[in-house]
Amino acid sequence: MIIEVINPTEKQNIARKILEALTDWFGIEESREDYITRSAEWTFLVARDGNNDVGFLCLKETGKATVEIAVMGVLKEYHRKGIGRQLVERGKEIARSEGYEFMQVKTVKMGVYEDYDNTNHFYISCGFKELEVFPLLWDEWNPCQVYVLALK
Repeated sequence: MIIEVINPTEKQNIARKILEALTDWFGIEESREDYITRSAEWTFLVARDGNNDVGFLCLKETGKATVEIAVMGVLKEYHRKGIGRQLVERGKEIARSEGYEFMQVKTVKMGVYEDYDNTNHFYISCGFKELEVFPLLWDEWNPCQVYVLALK
């Protein structure tokens, strides 16, 4: 079940629980804490399995026509079970209903780290297209791949 969470403290608690369990992707504490703090401001979707929060996705506006998947995480034991796809689909529905025309997401460029290659394949399978790579947006070890998706 995918639901939208409104309470800022609840958003941060869910983000903390999930991101701290995903250190392969969110191992830099400063960055992880920034996502947790900022999640309170963003549209926040959570995937629940019974009473357990197993994944979440945050959307933030990056332009009048564009919303970004600012951060997304699904507990490892729930990977490849459709949870991430459900979160993205619900995020797309919300973005469309709010009048956005595009969705974007940033990740590490394909071919740099195997775990991120899986992330790239996931976004491509959700319909995202490669837009541009910014080699130094984050740092030289993590070239930033930007994907976009038309929502209309």
